[in-house]
Amino acid sequence: MAFHQSDREDLLREATALVERAELTVPGEPAPVVIGFRKDGLASFYFGVDPVYQFNAAGELRRAYISGLLYKAEKGRLVELRRERTQGQTQLVRRELADQEQAALLVAAAARLNRLARALAASSATVTGQAPDNADVAQRMSRWLQQAQGPISVAASPHAR
Repeated sequence: MAFHQSDREDLLREATALVERAELTVPGEPAPVVIGFRKDGLASFYFGVDPVYQFNAAGELRRAYISGLLYKAEKGRLVELRRERTQGQTQLVRRELADQEQAALLVAAAARLNRLARALAASSATVTGQAPDNADVAQRMSRWLQQAQGPISVAASPHAR
């Protein structure tokens, strides 16, 4: 996952791991939203540069990028990874979230995804690009979001497999 806006400027074109992807303008979202699916059906959501949510096949959150921090799933818990740069090296400092922090992050993610689901269902989100051209990524994502309604669970692992 890229950590700088310049690394994500053309996510629609460069996110080739998302074999089906679309860029949307969504009412209330300040930046374009890129949604997509990996070959194995795993869903990803990029709300501009930040936040980013990535899910496993069971619809569980496996990775997130929020407010400049990377979060990954470990045994059903979220772990924050903060980059700390010192002269000559960069370290990722690991911290497991407290219960309240994890709950707040998951509630905020669910609210954002629910707003997207409502926009897709109401056809108020506009597709501004997609790959491949013949895919209906917005409709597929709308179905995925409908099936994933409810609280977000945390995956056992951050890995796609």
